[in-house]
Amino acid sequence: MKAVVRRNKQLVCDEVPEVIPEPGQVLVRTLACGICGSDLHALHHMEHMIDLSRRAGAPDNGFDPRADTVFGHEFCAEILDHGPGSPKTLKAGTRVVSVPAVMASTGVELLGFSNRLPGGFSERMVLSEAMVLEVPNGLPTEHAAMTEPFAVGLHAVAKARLETKSASLVVGCGPVGLAVIAALKAKGHGPVIAADFSPRRRAAAERLGADIVIDPAIEDPHDRWEALGVPKTRAAQSMVQMMGGSFARPVVFECVGAPGVLQALIEAAPAGAQIVVAGVCMETDRIEPSIAITKEIELTFVLGYTPEEFATTLRHLAEGVIDVSHLVTGQVGLEGVAGAFAALADPEAHVKILVTP
Repeated sequence: MKAVVRRNKQLVCDEVPEVIPEPGQVLVRTLACGICGSDLHALHHMEHMIDLSRRAGAPDNGFDPRADTVFGHEFCAEILDHGPGSPKTLKAGTRVVSVPAVMASTGVELLGFSNRLPGGFSERMVLSEAMVLEVPNGLPTEHAAMTEPFAVGLHAVAKARLETKSASLVVGCGPVGLAVIAALKAKGHGPVIAADFSPRRRAAAERLGADIVIDPAIEDPHDRWEALGVPKTRAAQSMVQMMGGSFARPVVFECVGAPGVLQALIEAAPAGAQIVVAGVCMETDRIEPSIAITKEIELTFVLGYTPEEFATTLRHLAEGVIDVSHLVTGQVGLEGVAGAFAALADPEAHVKILVTP
């Protein structure tokens, strides 16, 4: 079968061995798979990513980042067949999504980061039958493929200590920031400020429900806190409280993942703010803890999502709570994947590109 293989830090469309479902697995045909920001980074820096992951205590299942790898973990697929002894709960022809992890005889394989099993940039995959979810309500395939990236946003919001009237600032409106905005509005939070230099991304943020959309080249988004009832300094906050007033905890979502951004937010955010770090900075960064200490800034780092959050996101998409109809700005076959990676370097060119093998 055909797949796009990362080989020698290049993307090559090539023939790879067919996959055969083991007991407890289903064979699926990939219908659509999104290109993730982590895919873009992994193309050239996979070795560094895996080294950092292992230093953080992640399980080592023998994955060799220098060996052939088929990316793709944001997918919607169609069941073709079942492994031996399968209960066949979902029949052939059923469209499904899944958390991109497969229970195999070799251990848990993370799709898109495995040498043994291909991810979604392939014609066919195997999934764990116990982990697949049927696509409900006639949800279009290209929308169902957005379940995985939008679950990341739901998890970030779940980790935020938002109060009833908390104002939120989302810095960076790429796929992660957009997912955070969607999750905030799905849970009824607001006002939500969205900040990004890209007009295209700002437009996407507005369509997902951001209440205030700001171009940081023109206006500092932190200038909006006071108008939203959030005093910025500890002295001003103490004065409000002494006069019998109150204000909800401000929350900032860092969705850029570039060096220097976290320090800038520590300096600019209101005192007592929680900064939820959802952007993945892969480089050594520098912060000045004394400033965060003086302002009593709370830093929360987040990764991934739970199976429950994944299922909730699929339901939000299917019920129209989250509308992603405007986010897919391009589709390519396997032969076009390398070009799509290059195109995504320009934020004005695309929001999300899907691979349709």
